[in-house]
Amino acid sequence: MNKTTEKIPTWSLCYLINGDATGLTEDEINMIDQWTSDWQVQIVSPFTDEEGNAHPYFSHYPLFGLPPRSGGLRHTLFKRQPL
Repeated sequence: MNKTTEKIPTWSLCYLINGDATGLTEDEINMIDQWTSDWQVQIVSPFTDEEGNAHPYFSHYPLFGLPPRSGGLRHTLFKRQPL
């Protein structure tokens, strides 16, 4: 099993982790589904410190989707475990 750490946009996390697509457009859902299919993602889990805290940060280069026009896009690092 391969594990990688990726820049996942925070807007996609509820859908990736909980299957909750509330607030997402069809295009966003399709983009997430395409990524998980193409990469054969099995598990998406937050990258946390020793105390279990995730540390989101801002970046102009998300793994998928477009960067925002103003300011940075908040991301959380995740481990990817493909088939």
